Amino acid sequence: MKKGTLIIIGILVLLVIWGFSGYNSLVSLNEATDAQWAKVETQYQRRFDLIPNLVNSVKGILTQEQKVFGDIAEARTRYSGATTPNDKALAASQVESAFARLLVVMENYPQLQSAGNVRDLMTQLEGTENRISVERTRFNDIVRDYNVSVKRFPKNILAMLLGFGERAYFEAVNGAETAPKVELQ
Repeated sequence: MKKGTLIIIGILVLLVIWGFSGYNSLVSLNEATDAQWAKVETQYQRRFDLIPNLVNSVKGILTQEQKVFGDIAEARTRYSGATTPNDKALAASQVESAFARLLVVMENYPQLQSAGNVRDLMTQLEGTENRISVERTRFNDIVRDYNVSVKRFPKNILAMLLGFGERAYFEAVNGAETAPKVELQ
């Protein structure tokens, strides 16, 4: 064989190795992103499992705040109907907003906070909210790593050819920075 042919074969072998390595790296990052989103959803499910217990405990003491309870139920229904991570994140934010209104109502009725089951559920929900925050932060970190990998040259060419596109970050919905306002009649 000629020296030129060996060089071309060597370059082709290196390109194939780089291609397999790049593909495997993209697959790993993509799967890590999906796995982390599943952890976020697990924490959302924990929240959704706890909220009805809290709502029912509060309902037993406070029946005139039906709108807040209805908003929570409606937001939970929207979440269960969502199919994409972005839709689920939006629906989860609506649950958070409705839940925040319930917390404001509870602050206005001290007898609720003294009820043992309500207090225990609130403690569990606070812990769950912290877990959700941690998992969403981890999700965004993994999405960042994936997006950087998909955008960097020369892997961006491989990503484009193999159909690996940029992933969306979890972002709070507009208005999430504003505390809910509850006016009691």
